[in-house]
Amino acid sequence: MMRKYLDVIKSSRLFRDIDDGEIEAMLACLSVSSREYAKNEFILRAGERSSSIGLVLAGAVHIIKEDFLGNRNIIAEAQPGEIFAESYACVPGAPLGVSAAAAERSEVMFMDVSRVLTVCGSACAFHARLMRNLLAVLAEKNLQFSEKLTYMTQRSTRQKLLAYLSAESLRRGAREFEIPFNRQQLADYLSVDRSALSGELSKLRGEGLLDYRKNKFTLAPGTGGGE
Repeated sequence: MMRKYLDVIKSSRLFRDIDDGEIEAMLACLSVSSREYAKNEFILRAGERSSSIGLVLAGAVHIIKEDFLGNRNIIAEAQPGEIFAESYACVPGAPLGVSAAAAERSEVMFMDVSRVLTVCGSACAFHARLMRNLLAVLAEKNLQFSEKLTYMTQRSTRQKLLAYLSAESLRRGAREFEIPFNRQQLADYLSVDRSALSGELSKLRGEGLLDYRKNKFTLAPGTGGGE
């Protein structure tokens, strides 16, 4: 079953520099499993414990934080080829502080972290690369979290929105780009009210600072975006 997702798995940062034959052998070594999820179905819930790393094969997964009133904040989104829950899996017994839910119909591959971190009896040469890749992913996620903190520390909805869109433009190297969120999801990601977000977008467009259609944005020159 995993063979049909080989291209997706190859694209994952976790399997970088590992060729097709090695990946297939590694998947057998890791005894991976997969499961499909309906839109909005929870994959992992806060408070649970997980010893597995999830890799998105199809669809998308939202990492979310909810308070006791049910208010939801999207921490991150995992697209096909990206992994999630790796930090918690690497700390045995640590309860999840966030939940993971399917943003749309999705399929996820699970890998037991103990098999990822323990070199198998065959002493696979590619296993060491897998562990190095996991360390690199953990470092990248830490940098992404630090970047999000720059949005969250902005005082107003306008400042949060411009900080996020400018960072996305710079990351893509273009003033025109698409974001992975709809309006409600973007509001949840930035921890702002959806009506306030929509109002600020309208004001920014009226001021000529940006234009947008659904999740496609264009920043005006000098707004802080890429060339």
